[in-house]
Amino acid sequence: MKIAVTGASGLIGTALTASLRQSGHEVLSLVRRPPTSPGQVQWDPSGGVLDPADLAGAEAVVHLAGAGIGDHRWTDAYKKTVMESRRKGTSTLVRALNAMDKPPSVLLSGSAVGYYGDTRDRVVDETSPRGAGFLADVCGAWEEAAQPARESGMRVVTMRTGVVLSKRGGMLGQILPIFRIGLGAPLGSGEQYLSWISVPDWVSAARFLLGADIDGAVNLTAPEPVTNKTFTKEVAAALKRPSMPLAVPGFVLKTAVGGFAEEGILMGQRAVPARLTAAGHHFSHPTIREALADALR
Repeated sequence: MKIAVTGASGLIGTALTASLRQSGHEVLSLVRRPPTSPGQVQWDPSGGVLDPADLAGAEAVVHLAGAGIGDHRWTDAYKKTVMESRRKGTSTLVRALNAMDKPPSVLLSGSAVGYYGDTRDRVVDETSPRGAGFLADVCGAWEEAAQPARESGMRVVTMRTGVVLSKRGGMLGQILPIFRIGLGAPLGSGEQYLSWISVPDWVSAARFLLGADIDGAVNLTAPEPVTNKTFTKEVAAALKRPSMPLAVPGFVLKTAVGGFAEEGILMGQRAVPARLTAAGHHFSHPTIREALADALR
């Protein structure tokens, strides 16, 4: 297949494109800078610029592009950047897809478990309603922007991704230096749930969705969410380091990182992959211990 990918240089985009190419698929990467290789196409997601002719022959699209969530303070200006990068970028892509003479058969469009807001200890799946908060609003707008792709007959899947575990970046990559010197500690109450997934399982789930007869929202998370307290213990154990007995208070986190602490750290989602499980998808790393062993080896 010829598969177009946005956000191909990101953490999961890099892993996905490598896997697709290894299987013999042709990957077309959408980039914002002038192309430097034959497999790249330039687009301007915020400016609404993407030539449909540049996507000719693409049989599927995976849309992952968007401004980073946890790598900046949440000022009002940056929150607008996060929202608009997803809403405008997705709309730009969908307009180009709908204008193609032969549109792809499927669009896998990014989203996140932040869609559900703070679920506390309540288990949620794809049938659960949207929650409250900035991240829930972002995910809602992101998913809504992808829906017009259905007008040209495309199957649209919105991938509600959990925390992807990798030592190369993301949440795990950021906290590893602290844990390696024995200063890892639960955050806030430690009771907030973390919905996570290993990189190999995310890639295999995305590839599964490219060919499966599944439409709509799908949680890309492992079957067993864990509390922040359990996650802290498991990371420390995987590194053979102690963890701090006292939690980092919520007010300290809010002072240190601002609004992101409120929703990205102190709130949690206990989301399960009900649709993937029902479809018979297999997880290579169903437990946090297995996932961390794979990520840290």
